[in-house]
Amino acid sequence: MTPLQAATRETFWTIGPVGKAAFYWLAAVAVLVFLYGVYARFAAYARGSADPRDRLSNLPGRVADATKTVLANENQFDGDLYTGVMHTFVLWGFLVLLVATTILGIDIDLYRPLTGESFWVGDFYLAYQFAVDAFGLLFVVGVGMAGYRRYRTREGRLWGKHTSLEDDAFVWTLFLLGVGGFVVEGVSMVGQPQRATETVSFVGMALATGFEAAGLTAAGAEATYGVLWWSHSLLAFAFVAWIPYAKPFHMISSFANVVARDEQAGARLPNVPADLDHSNAESLEDFTWKELMDGDACTKCGRCTDACPADTVGRNLDPRNVILDLKAYRESVSDDPVAGSGGGAVATDGGVASADGGTVPIVADEGGVIDAESMESCMSCMACMDACPVDIEHLTSFTKMNRQLVDEGAVDSNLQDVFQDVMQKGNTFGESQSARGDWADDLDDAVEVPDARETEVEYLWYVGDYPSFDDRNKKVARALARLFDEADVSFGILFDDEKTDGNDIRRIGEEFLYLELAGHHVETFADCEFENIVCTDPHSYNTIKNEYPEVDFAEFADDPMMPFDREDPWNPDGEVDVFHWTQVVEELVEDGRLDLAGDELDYTVTYHDPCHLGRYNDEYEAPRELIRATGADLHEMPRSRDDSFCCGGGGGGLWTEHDEEVKPSEERLREAVEDTDAGSEIEKFVVACPMCTTMFEDGRKTGNFEEDVEIVDVAELLIEAVEAGS
Repeated sequence: MTPLQAATRETFWTIGPVGKAAFYWLAAVAVLVFLYGVYARFAAYARGSADPRDRLSNLPGRVADATKTVLANENQFDGDLYTGVMHTFVLWGFLVLLVATTILGIDIDLYRPLTGESFWVGDFYLAYQFAVDAFGLLFVVGVGMAGYRRYRTREGRLWGKHTSLEDDAFVWTLFLLGVGGFVVEGVSMVGQPQRATETVSFVGMALATGFEAAGLTAAGAEATYGVLWWSHSLLAFAFVAWIPYAKPFHMISSFANVVARDEQAGARLPNVPADLDHSNAESLEDFTWKELMDGDACTKCGRCTDACPADTVGRNLDPRNVILDLKAYRESVSDDPVAGSGGGAVATDGGVASADGGTVPIVADEGGVIDAESMESCMSCMACMDACPVDIEHLTSFTKMNRQLVDEGAVDSNLQDVFQDVMQKGNTFGESQSARGDWADDLDDAVEVPDARETEVEYLWYVGDYPSFDDRNKKVARALARLFDEADVSFGILFDDEKTDGNDIRRIGEEFLYLELAGHHVETFADCEFENIVCTDPHSYNTIKNEYPEVDFAEFADDPMMPFDREDPWNPDGEVDVFHWTQVVEELVEDGRLDLAGDELDYTVTYHDPCHLGRYNDEYEAPRELIRATGADLHEMPRSRDDSFCCGGGGGGLWTEHDEEVKPSEERLREAVEDTDAGSEIEKFVVACPMCTTMFEDGRKTGNFEEDVEIVDVAELLIEAVEAGS
């Protein structure tokens, strides 16, 4: 037999029969503790309420997609190359070492007893050793990178109120396991002369050379090997047993979270049942199993908080802390053996017993698990969800708590006024609905705005509240009407039968008012003849496209409080296309129906991606193509596309005042004129959302940007280009 064919090593070198027996016994105990912990974790999720989404449909496909996402580290690389490389090294190093250990176990405990020989020899053994050393080294480097970022400074997103010893223990345990494995290998190579030519074990050989240079002899290696081997084995067993009971469990729960993700989470919120006894967030039992699992999936990386515009401007909202506060509360009231040591007494309704015998509410102005102010600070921009590498769906939990505040009447007085205006007048301005179409009166007589209730049209144009009633946004509506007319588009509006769409009303938590609005509109749509719907406002576009088809009108058919008489779902198969106006006009420009040469304007501009058009619905190109079609020189802001920074108007922010260091709109305008490549050369700040227009016009005044930049809608830029070219 040649040396190559004989290449192998003794697995239990210097470990006697008693040691082997103890090893297998401890391994069995560690695995059993691990399995029980995993079972207890998932059993705890099952105590949550049923999830309205079918999150386990096409499970094989979901698992395959999640596996691709996780193995490729797609989410970790998003916007953070360092973290992507670090996590890739740790993940792939860990997985290869796990697979290598499994292979060795199969050889020793199955193959050898059955065949009387080993496959862990020769070329296979050498390839195995090279892979273990290579990926083990990547693992150690990756953990070292994690430690460097974590301890380089004790500030930043990796530290916060939920940072604890378990975070340090996780990093250091991984590091000691990786380094310890190499130390054991190096000492083993010193004590086993037959491995002197095993160059494929390049890390072990380098360490062995160093140990020998330091004076370690073969006899010394043999004497110390057992201690090192047992230290490494015991640490490995302790880690395996510990996984379900602390932060390492995210290795399992994060994957499960990605498997169970809803691709449209946030863009379409879960519906509520018609049951009058239904509660939203009175206790933990109101949260779904997926929402409970979100807490365990959280890695405390802080990406959501870094991305959150509310946190950036100093509002009382830290998305990570909200998710982890809920998790800590769950563990404090739980009798599960995997729960943390919060120590709260279990109350019958799922709350924690307080000193006066009451219970701690989930969300409240004072004394709740979550501050009501935190929920009121949320802009529903979905930046947290987009940034999260493990697909935590913050917005669904936040909306659940907003609904609870509405149920209790504990919302901002300004929002109460908005609700009253919508209930009584049908719009958020409190204006008479008969004036809804008056914006069109100032159009040129040649531009006609048909009534879609009386005329068959290609596009039913949902104008929206702000373009209908706000003086600044009426200009946008008129510009868009002129564009439609110029392109000879068949369109019509609903006049006083159009009401508030309900998108932001819903995200504030007023679910039943949203249902009334949805019911009114789909009944109105049914009485009109049209092919498609086009919306001015991305908020309207989102809710009509994604949420109206989800409403189960039949469930509320017998509710006397619901002012609609409909049982069938609306547009369940998408037979009616719903567009944002930029998508429609982009096609018109491509077809040459606006007669643009592409050089009409020479402004230097930047563009702000609206949250509801971009992150919510992945539409980034249509507005940009229209801007380029005018000839304007477009420069991107550092935070653009899916990293866009919210204007502050979403989630009711348009109607409320907040204690903040700087307004989101002011911060965004500062970015436009200071951080964009063109800097102070930026002449126009281009938007494609009426709410954004309103917020930025306000921020332009309060932030003293009036002399620096002008706020224009894409429609206004386009109509100027059309006029310049005519």
